[in-house]
Amino acid sequence: MNSTKTNTRAMVECALMIAVGTVLAQIKIFEMPFGGSVTLISMLPFILVSFRHGLKWGLLTGFVNSLLQMLLGFYAPPAGTITAIIGMILLDYILAFTLLGTACIFAKPFKNYIVGVIVGTASVCFIRFICSFLSGALIWGSYQSSYEWAAGLSVWEYSFIYNGSYMLPELILTTVAACLVVVAAPKFFDAQ
Repeated sequence: MNSTKTNTRAMVECALMIAVGTVLAQIKIFEMPFGGSVTLISMLPFILVSFRHGLKWGLLTGFVNSLLQMLLGFYAPPAGTITAIIGMILLDYILAFTLLGTACIFAKPFKNYIVGVIVGTASVCFIRFICSFLSGALIWGSYQSSYEWAAGLSVWEYSFIYNGSYMLPELILTTVAACLVVVAAPKFFDAQ
């Protein structure tokens, strides 16, 4: 296949995965009151792009998705300062979603392809949690006072518990789904 056809195919697949991921993100199994939710494996399409088309396409697709997610659900941070807004844009959107495209990098060291898919998927989901955790502590920590259970906790502990409560289930669901897909239909993960 020539380069133009390959790039066109990759662009079409990436656009399709952005659409699928956006629809899946709207199917919320559980939603937190101040942002964050467990979705129907909405990160998996971007992880698939990373495996199928590599780092460049994975990052590009994740970045476009981050912009779309921002358009669909932007919340101004409580501090409202330019620093808080920039931090939120970077941590809650751009880095959190763009870095899903790095799954192929984390999988590379593993000879067993299924193990690589599992490690790659879990790693990028964990990176997304780290972004949410940092944002929760640095930008959204003022919401801690809204919860009785959070009284007496540091802002870091609060953010860890709050963001972990939806990101851990999301990580597990996405990793299990990736494992099931790679076992049942490994061609979905094949490099193109």
